[in-house]
Amino acid sequence: MEWVLSIAIGTLAGSGVWLLLRPRTFQVIMGLTLLSYAVNLFIFAMGRLGLAENKVPVLQEGLPLDLQHYADPLPQALVLTAIVIGFAMTALFLVVLLASRGISGTDHVDGPDAPDAPDAPDHP
Repeated sequence: MEWVLSIAIGTLAGSGVWLLLRPRTFQVIMGLTLLSYAVNLFIFAMGRLGLAENKVPVLQEGLPLDLQHYADPLPQALVLTAIVIGFAMTALFLVVLLASRGISGTDHVDGPDAPDAPDAPDHP
């Protein structure tokens, strides 16, 4: 289980970094989203007993009040909060992307004067 989660985190992080380095703003936003998913999985996995099985989430009679018998709710709460904040930031980035595209006429990160932009001028 740990190997599968490690490979998933590595794949998401690698894909996110690769997309962050792309020249288009939509690709950058998708890279940030994938990177945030990788960080969320990492936080959840690194939380104490994050990958534990057969742990009850709610207190039960007859079990001692320690984390050996219960799932730790803190990593779950942190990841849930990070998901909500990440969704709001993605929505904000998309609005800024649309406004920037409307103002500049291109979705290139460096603007219309970038050397590899589709409508780049011929002179330096």
